[in-house]
Amino acid sequence: MPREDFERLKKMREEARKAGGEARIKRQHEAGKLTARERIERLLDPDSFTEIDEFVVHRETSFGMAKKKILGDGVITGFGTINGRKVYIFSQDFTVFGGALSEKYGDKICKIMDLAMETGAPVIGLNDSGGARIQEGVKSLASYAHVFRRNTIASGVIPQISAIMGPCAGGAVYSPAVTDFTLMVKGTSHMFITGPNVIKTVTGEEVSFEELGGAMTHNSVSGVAHFASEDEDHCFEQIRTLLSYIPSNNMADPPRVDTGHAPDDYDESVDDIVPTDPNKPYDMRDVVRALVDNGEFFEVHEHWGQNMMTGFARFDGRSVGIVGQNPAYLAGTIDINASDKCSRFVRFCDAFNIPVVTFQDVPGYLPGTEQEWGGIIRHGAKILYAYAEATVPLITIITRKGYGGAYDVMSSRHIGADLVFAWPGAEIAVMGPQGAANIIFRKEIAAADDPEAKRKELVEEYREKFAHPYVAAGLGYIDKVIFPHETRPMICKGLAMLETKRQSRPAKKHGNIPL
Repeated sequence: MPREDFERLKKMREEARKAGGEARIKRQHEAGKLTARERIERLLDPDSFTEIDEFVVHRETSFGMAKKKILGDGVITGFGTINGRKVYIFSQDFTVFGGALSEKYGDKICKIMDLAMETGAPVIGLNDSGGARIQEGVKSLASYAHVFRRNTIASGVIPQISAIMGPCAGGAVYSPAVTDFTLMVKGTSHMFITGPNVIKTVTGEEVSFEELGGAMTHNSVSGVAHFASEDEDHCFEQIRTLLSYIPSNNMADPPRVDTGHAPDDYDESVDDIVPTDPNKPYDMRDVVRALVDNGEFFEVHEHWGQNMMTGFARFDGRSVGIVGQNPAYLAGTIDINASDKCSRFVRFCDAFNIPVVTFQDVPGYLPGTEQEWGGIIRHGAKILYAYAEATVPLITIITRKGYGGAYDVMSSRHIGADLVFAWPGAEIAVMGPQGAANIIFRKEIAAADDPEAKRKELVEEYREKFAHPYVAAGLGYIDKVIFPHETRPMICKGLAMLETKRQSRPAKKHGNIPL
């Protein structure tokens, strides 16, 4: 073969690696951002990346574009490994036309998404783009739609992870919105459908990029993003950790690892975490960390809907999804955001064969006109839907309160839990003793010579009769009342017992979750 051909290939590869040129690469670095290739190199295992379509160029001729062809056309695509496991990846290159998506750029992304679905491996998208390439008009929009459709078809089949490394605006935001997890880097990433200038023109509101669509806005206010990263390297670390808990596809089991933590080991400090005063708050994350392997809890949606806790952990090396109320926020009541947070996470775990362990301490739904008018009925119903349709192992621990409909929907035996344990101080009833006594004994209290003394007497009577786990245990609704320090061994045994669980559902195209 002529050596000139070798030289040509070598030069083309070098040209492709230069992307938008040294000046634009320098500006990317000055903005505190890595280049598209640097990101791939930092995220994947060393020397594992194989690029495909590196010589693809756009085919637009209008607006002088025929003379502006850059190899790769603004996105780097291919496959590699993370901790030895195959992943597919695309990394948008802001140095090429501001990362704007073209027809061929979209084709490159679609190709690796198709390969990912066919071979059963996760897709990771590193987003840093100004949006659709205006010069290509509707062809660019069509490419976005092709990506969206694949995101939807791949949902529940392979894990999809979106990292927002720069701007992500307009129609571009809908691809990350359909994926399973979205990460944003503080200070350098932004997401919005319409930018600050358009908002000011249309509504008169003045808002900065950071306030409108920065990392903490979407992590704490909108709930669009699941993780906030301190910098790009932290973002890559979070992606690697996330992947360590989840399988490569919906036909595989999540990875099991040797954590070195014995399943029958327990920490007696957990006995003292829940206060004796039923109205005193505590942080449910302290309970979780005292129980899981090596105290490692990888929280999801940490900054949003904080009255509900979601995340990943391990028991005896088995990956599980953790869900539960957090009484440290809004007393652990369920509101609209908590409902969406919980149900989406449970459905992800169910789609990818990850058992769900639920820690229940719930006094009910958050009252108020804002919640009712905002549709708490509809949003709250998503939780019961998610748990009721789940076929993965479900284990529930009632640590303190299980009141009303909230008790039902939070993975109760009646909604589908396989194993339900309760701690000795658990209160399971339609409502708390105070409210129940005021309703049941309203006439007796009103007729008493000393209404307050009578109220106190009847509240204690109700508490003694119902505000404990033994009525539910007597009915078989709770499998075992346990000491808190027995929780870890019981969960480990339960997961081992449920490892071969098989459960089917009636044949249907899909259900109609109350969105």
